[in-house]
Amino acid sequence: MRKNSGIKPIIGCEVYIAPRRMSDKEPKIDNLYTHLTLLAENLEGYKNLIKIVSVAHLEGFYYKPRVSKEFLTKYTQGIIALSGCPGGELSQLSLTGNIEKVKNAALNWEKMFGKNNFYIEIQPHENVAEVRKMNVVLREVAKQTSIPTVATTDSHYLMKDDKEAHEVLLQINTNRKGKEDSGLSLKEFDLHLYSEEEIKKLLPNDLEAMENTQKIADRINLDFEFGKYYLPEFPLPAGITDSFAYMSQLAHAGFRERYPENDEIARRQIEFELSVIKTTGFADYFLIVADIVNWAKNNGIYTNTRGSAAGSIVSYCLNISNLDPLKFNLIFERFLNPERISMPDIDVDMADDRRQEVIDYIINRYGKDHVCQIITFGIMKARMVVRDVARALKYPYAIGDQIAKSIPLGMDLKTALDSVSDLLGLYNSNPDVKKIIAMSFKLENVARHASTHAAGVVVSKEPLVNYIPLQRSTGNESTASTQYTMYDIETIGLLKLDALGLKNLTIMKNATRIIKKVYNQEIDVYRLPENDKKTFELFQKGETVGVFQLESAGMQRYIKELKPTDINDIMAMVALYRPGPIEFIPDYIAGKHKERKIEYLHPKLAKILGDTYGIAVYQEQILQIARDIAGFTYGEADVLRKAIGKKIKKLLQEQRKKFIEGAIKNNVDKTLAGKLFDFAEPFARYGFNRAHAASYAIVAYQTAYLKANFPDAFLAALLTSEKNDLEQIAVIISECEKRGINVLPPSVNESHPEFAVVKKDHKTIIRYGLNAIKNVGAKVAEIITEERKTHGQYADVKDFLKRLPTNVLNKKV
Repeated sequence: MRKNSGIKPIIGCEVYIAPRRMSDKEPKIDNLYTHLTLLAENLEGYKNLIKIVSVAHLEGFYYKPRVSKEFLTKYTQGIIALSGCPGGELSQLSLTGNIEKVKNAALNWEKMFGKNNFYIEIQPHENVAEVRKMNVVLREVAKQTSIPTVATTDSHYLMKDDKEAHEVLLQINTNRKGKEDSGLSLKEFDLHLYSEEEIKKLLPNDLEAMENTQKIADRINLDFEFGKYYLPEFPLPAGITDSFAYMSQLAHAGFRERYPENDEIARRQIEFELSVIKTTGFADYFLIVADIVNWAKNNGIYTNTRGSAAGSIVSYCLNISNLDPLKFNLIFERFLNPERISMPDIDVDMADDRRQEVIDYIINRYGKDHVCQIITFGIMKARMVVRDVARALKYPYAIGDQIAKSIPLGMDLKTALDSVSDLLGLYNSNPDVKKIIAMSFKLENVARHASTHAAGVVVSKEPLVNYIPLQRSTGNESTASTQYTMYDIETIGLLKLDALGLKNLTIMKNATRIIKKVYNQEIDVYRLPENDKKTFELFQKGETVGVFQLESAGMQRYIKELKPTDINDIMAMVALYRPGPIEFIPDYIAGKHKERKIEYLHPKLAKILGDTYGIAVYQEQILQIARDIAGFTYGEADVLRKAIGKKIKKLLQEQRKKFIEGAIKNNVDKTLAGKLFDFAEPFARYGFNRAHAASYAIVAYQTAYLKANFPDAFLAALLTSEKNDLEQIAVIISECEKRGINVLPPSVNESHPEFAVVKKDHKTIIRYGLNAIKNVGAKVAEIITEERKTHGQYADVKDFLKRLPTNVLNKKV
């Protein structure tokens, strides 16, 4: 940050000091914590600060994250401590008027951190009587102890006119009326970031305290080293010491299973990729991910690797990915660019009902201190912020709802006000609406709450607290999550795994289990027949309810018009059915059915865009255009793609010039070269990752295959996945009826916890799952079915009541 922007990073934290031990958590005693400001003077101090903050959250949390003085003494090196705001120990003691107590406390802090590493804070909020009294005592204590003072302000927001917005934010986040735990109302303070002139005016006799702010800033020298990676080392088998050699051995073994010996194109590709992986030093990364994915598969957990990683033949041969990158014309450099090295990103979907098992495996493999999930922050977007602000300002629900509904989904507040006439009319005609929107502008995109990222998991070489601060995971206090977002995790150089729970994989697993039980057939979803007739008939009829990525009403309409004949059509629909490129779907359909003439600016585009009927659907096609027309390497072409995506004018102009010059060298007219760049530019901006489209199309095909060939098993599994959504259950039951499959009511003699396929009168029906009945939980459903399996069917209601424990048969059941 300092090198790029000329800003010196001063990193610190206001920590809460427990009155006793961190393990003591007695009401009205241990929630009476005090404040202390800690600044990292150097890298050692930063690492100590990370440990302090992490332990405060993970061990000392009681109302707030707290640390004890005893714990703090172990981690004072490299830290400059300030006595804290009005909630600090010295400030609170000063209100008693007992100077000796304040002196003793100050000297103890100085002893803990060392001479010239502890400062007494003087704050300018003397319009409040308590602060004025504090400052008098604190100045005297500083004089008697020779502990230096420092001028600080309690800054909760940037500008002075942000005060009201801060009060509103407090009410949104805490439902309190702007009260701090100290009992001081925040409205009494100006808590903006004071200028030097303001401080001098308010503290005219504290020049030394002001000078010390600069002295502290000068002492701080915190220089982070970016561009390094801290990958964990993969635990190699006994006798093997070289991770790349081992990975190469596994990849070649997988190659022999996947490709014929004489496939020279595939062989050249794997050797090229292995050379890049060796140069970049990411062998351990591939081994770690391969180990996790293969453990999941070996334990019956369905997985799917999405994104650019599917473009790697090494990923395919290590069994990380389920699709052949050569068959789908995927580009490795889109995944790992040898010309601009950065950490590769392998995103793995897994059955959502067993995701935690995979995370537990990672923890057991690398250690609890080395693995945790990643935090994410929910921010107040336009529609949410106007609702929250209206509620905080005590307006009726209807007014906030009216404003929110006038804002199109995904649109920011300014754009909506500029482009939506109904909203502008409300704004100009209603003073209350104007006030709500004015306040909403100040709070739009402010963080509202923290939660756990749906997919992100970080794995480190050393314990995570050596790199990043941790806290308790939202919703699961027994586990830890990072305090930095996934983008910061990547910048630091830690290994981030994207492990997303996907219900469609759970549906497939449950469907194949039912097929095995009812039809005694083993279905391997990774080895399904290609171009299955029934599957493509289902696509062509648009009967895609429950089919991954293809079940929305709009998609059903387009897929029916398209009448897909191979997996490439499914890929294109996955890629195009998004805001922006959706407008090209009619052209794609017309091109497939030869209902429009396809023209190309240059003959080479025919080969690149032929399978998408003249439309640049995928980012990889832009890379091919840059390579074939302008002579770029794939690595250079990926730099071009990223430059276009970032919309940085200077960068874009540089790339345009390079493209045109390269095209001219390839005997392309300068004017035509410019037209080709202009043609490619918008597609590069919203083109879809071909590898991502291919991996999603595979899952779409797998789910469609199961639905087309085993509709009862698939729809029963689909009903189970939606058991808590009555509207979706109604939609799926309607789909069952269309296919002549009866869904019968629940029966204690035939139903299972999940929706089940039952043979009845020489045909199959679906029995409603016991677990889907309101107030009948999973445990009760299991007890009912286990009793039936053990002792036979229930004869009547009396028999049912007699055989089940009273704690199972409560009133609700």
